[in-house]
Amino acid sequence: MIATKKNLKKLGKRRGQGMTEYIIIVALIAIAAIGVITLFGNNIRKLFGASAEALAGNEEVKNTGQTATNQLQRKSLANFGANKAD
Repeated sequence: MIATKKNLKKLGKRRGQGMTEYIIIVALIAIAAIGVITLFGNNIRKLFGASAEALAGNEEVKNTGQTATNQLQRKSLANFGANKAD
């Protein structure tokens, strides 16, 4: 009976260790996600906003993200598939 209680105690400690490791991993992922959103949040918001307007049918949509070039700013549903290699 004593050996069984010891084995159960060890098993409980292992489960606690595994749960702690998962909590640390989830916390690191959350911190990384917050950092990415902080750095790129405004640019991503502008790009999604321009995409939503274009899908709604607005022909005069301007992509105002940080990496937007003149060619990307003039994209609409009419010329979406036309890619020019400059």
